[in-house]
Amino acid sequence: MVLIKSQRDTLLAPLQSVSGIVERRHTLPILSNVLLEKKGDQLTLLATDIEIQITTSTTCTGGEGDGAVTVGARKLQEILRSLPDSTEITVNLEDKRLQVKGGKSRFNLQTLPADDFPRMTLSEGDTKQFTISQKAFRQLIAKTQYGMAAQDVRYYLNGLLLLVEGKELRAVATDGHRLAYASVEIETELPRQEMILPRKTVLELNRLLVDSDDALNITLSSNQVRFAFGNIVLVSKLIDGKFPDYERVIPPSLRNHMTVGRQMLMQAMQRAAILTNEKFRGVRVVLGENSLKLIAANAEQEEAQEEIEVQYTGEPIDVGFNVGYLLDVLNNVHSDEIQWSFNDANSSALITVPGNDRFKYVVMPMRI
Repeated sequence: MVLIKSQRDTLLAPLQSVSGIVERRHTLPILSNVLLEKKGDQLTLLATDIEIQITTSTTCTGGEGDGAVTVGARKLQEILRSLPDSTEITVNLEDKRLQVKGGKSRFNLQTLPADDFPRMTLSEGDTKQFTISQKAFRQLIAKTQYGMAAQDVRYYLNGLLLLVEGKELRAVATDGHRLAYASVEIETELPRQEMILPRKTVLELNRLLVDSDDALNITLSSNQVRFAFGNIVLVSKLIDGKFPDYERVIPPSLRNHMTVGRQMLMQAMQRAAILTNEKFRGVRVVLGENSLKLIAANAEQEEAQEEIEVQYTGEPIDVGFNVGYLLDVLNNVHSDEIQWSFNDANSSALITVPGNDRFKYVVMPMRI
């Protein structure tokens, strides 16, 4: 049976949308597959890793009748990618094998039954819903997601805290050494609710969302969250745990404030970072009147020194930081200037954007 007949991109684009979460090797072989389901002119693609599920659909006028099958997601994607752009694709389903034809190319792929494909049970009952532009939400997670831990035993740190309260949506990420906070206004007034999104969900949203004013519809329940945008629906389980009290981490007041051009500081740090110790990546920040020195050294006794002009009239400070943590924030906050505030060499520093109280980045000093 000819299940699908379409242009290459009609099938490749939705396949790329869902296959990002597919693990190459899984204890359940079917989780390496994508579910293809055709009803009339509608072709639905679904992928899951049990924690996250992504569904998308496309119009597909070619083919005979309806059908559903699962096939290796990465293999099908690589086959379609390798064919020329305007190739017409025919997908046949014969005796548990999927045949993909394009031009003079033929590929026969193993399938597994669609009925065996695990689908996430969608939460019903008490849900809360609001809408935000894709651009606003993407910027919110871009300003914070680099602060997440990667493989911390405190599993709740390997995710991003989303908090709705009133007409405000906040995002917070921390790995115990630094903390990134950002907030945005929403139109719907909601009671306070906290949720911790898994790291993989955050990275996938960052990949799929676009910088446009198109709507992103978010539905919250007690143990999962649903994101619907364009023709994509992403459902994710939440991390069950208590996120640290971020309000206690953000210093309420600091006495020394420096203002500096973000681009100039970032470039100076990138140069200094070349000669940092590969393991600790420490850089000394030496502040004097209207002057900032960055000093880096490594085990081979090589040294880099940068000096830039800044707006600073506070007390002299000599403090060490992980240069990677500083470059993360400078790469992801797109303002012309940043404000860097300190008390002394032993306490956390705060990076903010002048005139904007919706972003805060706290970073702990390190001994060098």
